[in-house]
Amino acid sequence: MEIVTTAVVLDQKAERLREMLAGRGRLIVAYSGGVDSAFLAWMAHRVLGAEMLALIADSASLARTHLEDALAFARESGIPIEVVATQELENPAYVRNDATRCFHCKDELFTVLERYREARGFDAIAYGVNTDDAGDFRPGQEAARQHHVLAPLLEAGLNKAEIRELARRAELRVWDKPASACLSSRVEYGRAVTPEALSVIERGEDALRAMGFRQMRVRHHGEIVRIEIAREELPRALTAEMAREFTSVFKQLGFKFVTLDLEGFRSGSMNQLLSADELLRRPA
Repeated sequence: MEIVTTAVVLDQKAERLREMLAGRGRLIVAYSGGVDSAFLAWMAHRVLGAEMLALIADSASLARTHLEDALAFARESGIPIEVVATQELENPAYVRNDATRCFHCKDELFTVLERYREARGFDAIAYGVNTDDAGDFRPGQEAARQHHVLAPLLEAGLNKAEIRELARRAELRVWDKPASACLSSRVEYGRAVTPEALSVIERGEDALRAMGFRQMRVRHHGEIVRIEIAREELPRALTAEMAREFTSVFKQLGFKFVTLDLEGFRSGSMNQLLSADELLRRPA
């Protein structure tokens, strides 16, 4: 009985999402290729057809593998997509990498998309925030509010698990794609975000992926790298042979000390280093 009820509620939320999208006019979807924005773009395309467009922002903070996969999924699904350049790394407030970094990133993104919306005659911009995101420290949501960006998944009451289930039902290959924030989220707060640091992180994660790890993060702490591996994958990482591989790869990338985080992968683990005052600080 519980399964039937859950399915009914999920169908109702999906229908609510369709109705909201149908009433938004010509729509731009801020697309990253993650499951949330991919499902939103797919649904918007089903509802609006040629009246929607997915835009993906390209900069040094986006890993090449993620860009390529995001573009591939859009092509496979027939979703109209274009790439736009963002310049967040030219903003000193972003580069200094304090607790408001994500605000400045999203402020740049939505500023660029708003210019595009006006030039191309679209009515609104939407992004893939969901109900689970409301419980985390996400300054980017403040930027979205300031730019009046729509949040259809949130308005429909969908959480991450429900979005994944709807994507699975629709046979979208991204339904179980691991969560993936931008490369800058791997740099410890207070350490400048530079193209060099982002490149090192990207190469490190590419190396871990080549070793067969699926859900992981390379956390940059200056001379120290902190490797996070999903808990279900940790046993394979906790061997002398793998320790030698980690050490070889990351010392070649310039780190003096190579560490493996025994708590495993946690999304947003850098936020644990912020004080209560920093968590409550609003962007200027």
